Amino acid sequence: MSDLAAAVLATARAMNASGINRGAAGNVSARDADGFLITPTGMAYDRCVPADMVKVGAGGTAQGRRRPSSEWRFHHDIYATRPEAGAIIHAHSPFATALACQELEIPPFHYMIARFGGDTVRCAAYATFGTQELSDAIIRALEGRRACLMAHHGMVVFGADLDEALALAIEFEALCEQFWRVLQLGTPKLLPADEMARVIEKFVSYGKQD
Repeated sequence: MSDLAAAVLATARAMNASGINRGAAGNVSARDADGFLITPTGMAYDRCVPADMVKVGAGGTAQGRRRPSSEWRFHHDIYATRPEAGAIIHAHSPFATALACQELEIPPFHYMIARFGGDTVRCAAYATFGTQELSDAIIRALEGRRACLMAHHGMVVFGADLDEALALAIEFEALCEQFWRVLQLGTPKLLPADEMARVIEKFVSYGKQD
């Protein structure tokens, strides 16, 4: 547990250092054998130590000296419904949050949309933070996807492990910035469905070595 806790904390610090999150906003978790470890609620990551990371069991019971992130519920539900998820990052990144505050779905303006599992990135409906209603909305928005926006809130991304989750979160914020800039130029021009289907298929083996 100590090694995984240290990795969760290191990833949370790297998330902030990358510029996709600030302060104690956002959260990071990683799956373990019978639940997951998550960052604590309301604590600045540069003041945390690995022992401050909180274990949440498969049934949702927290263990440890700190309280878990207020968003532990959607982490729990993602792990329960998506067995391929090994780590989750939630951030209030500037461009993703700007799009989310407009309740925008990201269409196939760029082929890298397929990196996140489909031909769009959906925006989960707004619900109060920390609630089951929000978790349910996120699970719906993530169907067939590895990322979504959260209306009037931010973004969530999952990967096979902490390294991949962080890389995807950084890539997703870059994609959100690109889409935001395209919107300044007018109505986005979109790739056709047949091309996106080809790209999605190519991403099945993307980054995998023989």
